[in-house]
Amino acid sequence: MAGGFIYLAAVLDWFTRRVLAWRVSITLEADFCIEAVEEALARHGTPEILNTDQGSQFTSTDFIKVLAAREIKISMDGRGAWRDNVFVERLWRTIKYEEVCLRAYASVSEARAGIGRYLAFYNSRRPHSSLDGKTPDQA
Repeated sequence: MAGGFIYLAAVLDWFTRRVLAWRVSITLEADFCIEAVEEALARHGTPEILNTDQGSQFTSTDFIKVLAAREIKISMDGRGAWRDNVFVERLWRTIKYEEVCLRAYASVSEARAGIGRYLAFYNSRRPHSSLDGKTPDQA
């Protein structure tokens, strides 16, 4: 985005690669991550384990409380352990090269709308080789 950064948090189902919920923010505070997780939990139920990286938004007391209240086990990647979070890292790469780098968002609302359109496409129409050519919605 011209003149600044925008951060994306997404909750991804590892089996289907489906994006269950997402949020964008201009800060790295925990609020937008908590909102994304709470939406995913409300829509899709409670998982046994939630994997995150070790960013301050995911290690914050407020974020941990959301998971602890639902007795969700927390799995955090080890420092430099990219394999632990490979599915979401691949999602970031896909969004970056298939959407974000092709656009010059003028505002946060424009970025939110563009990313939202792309994630709807990603879930419903973009085939995945790891899913035998199915979309996440089909898997």
